[in-house]
Formats: sequence, structure tokens, C-alpha cells
Amino acid sequence: QLQLVASGAGLVEPGGSLRLSCAASGFTLDYYTIGWFRQAPGKEREGVSCISRRAGSTNYADSVKGRFTISRDSAKNTVYLQMNNLKPEDTAVYYCAARTGYYCSVYSYDYGSWGQGTQVTVSS
Repeated sequence: QLQLVASGAGLVEPGGSLRLSCAASGFTLDYYTIGWFRQAPGKEREGVSCISRRAGSTNYADSVKGRFTISRDSAKNTVYLQMNNLKPEDTAVYYCAARTGYYCSVYSYDYGSWGQGTQVTVSS
């Protein structure tokens, strides 16, 4: 059974940084495309970033480009989301998800396995 565990929750001030982790058990993350999504209260879940299974290409939502970086550590079977220069509008529950497709997708329905979510709050 595929299991993803997201961690790295925190409360930070605007301009601060956090690193989220998405660890896998039961499967090798390198064989999956991994996406990070977020959902703020009263809003729909949105795609934040993705790292593809094939060639490890990455993409980002316009709202986080230049501030967030997604990466893999194959040895630790973990995908990270480094978030810098955080803004109050980044406040949300963040989820990681896995899909078997080779390429990134911004649509949550393309992902078959989900982590439990981790809370990020950006506030002064």
C-alpha cells in the first residue's frame, strides 16, 4: 500500500521560510510524479508545485514561482518543498500526492495517493 507522510508544519512570520517533507513508505518515490497542493479555508485545493517522474522536471504555480523549490532526495525516499519569503496568503494545509504518470499535472484528480496534510500558517 502506498503511504505518504507530509511533515514540516509551522507558524512563521511573513518573509520567513519553512521546508515541507513528503516521505514515502511501501514504494520508491523516484518512480512517481509528486505534487504539492494546498487548501486554504473556504478555498478549493490548488496545485503548488510538482516534480515529474521522467527527467525530474519541475513546475510551479505562478503565485509561488521564485519563492518555492521542489526537490527529491532519492536516498531518503523523500520529496521536499522549500518555501522562502512566505506570505500570509500562503497559509493553508499542504498536501503531497503521487501519480504514476510521467508528467506533472495541476489537477488533484490525477493523483492517486495522498499524504495527510500539514498546516502552514504565515502570520505576524
